[in-house]
Order: sequence, then structure tokens, then C-alpha cells
Amino acid sequence: MRYALLICNDEKAQAARSAEDTAMIQKEYQEFGQEMGARGILQGLERLRPTTDATTVRVRDGEVLLSDGPFAETKEQMGGFYLVDCKDLDEAVEVASKVPAARYGSIEVRPIWEM
Repeated sequence: MRYALLICNDEKAQAARSAEDTAMIQKEYQEFGQEMGARGILQGLERLRPTTDATTVRVRDGEVLLSDGPFAETKEQMGGFYLVDCKDLDEAVEVASKVPAARYGSIEVRPIWEM
């Protein structure tokens, strides 16, 4: 079954990291990607630009309404995702627990609708 692992963290805390911490975390993400690729689980990944670059679209009474930024004001923002193919939820949770952001943010494990 395919799952989206949604990486959520605090953008302000991320921006405040030292260059050393940022380099260490980038290395951890590379190692995670290599491990999941070797396991044949990783199907895709993307890092998202910050919420300051986001546009939210709503349609109300036929009118398209745009607003800058995310729809909800929250402490954590979605910073990226991994698309993985796991045998079951238990394996998806095990994989999510290895995403570096799980230590300072959260990883939402969301099943993909298979059509």
C-alpha cells in the first residue's frame, strides 16, 4: 500500500538553526533517502517552499478567492513529503519514525487512495 509521509515542523525553528545543524540534518535526510531507496520503498519525495510562498485557493458562490500563505494558522507547517510503498501501516510507521524531522516535528502517515 502506498502512503504519503507528510513532514511537519516549525519553520521559524528551522530557519534559526545553525549552519552546522542544517548540514547535519541534510546529511541525515540523504542517508534516509539512500536507505529507503535501497529497501525499494521510496517512490518519490519533494521538499516544499515555505508557507510565505504559498497561495490558498477557495471557491465560494462561483468566485475564486485567493489568500497568501496557508489556510490555517498553526505552529507546524508541512515542509515536504515522501511517497512510500509499504506492505502495511506498521511498516509505514517504522519508516516514518526514521525521517529526521520526526525528532523535532511530526510525520503524518496518510494512506493513498488507490484507484
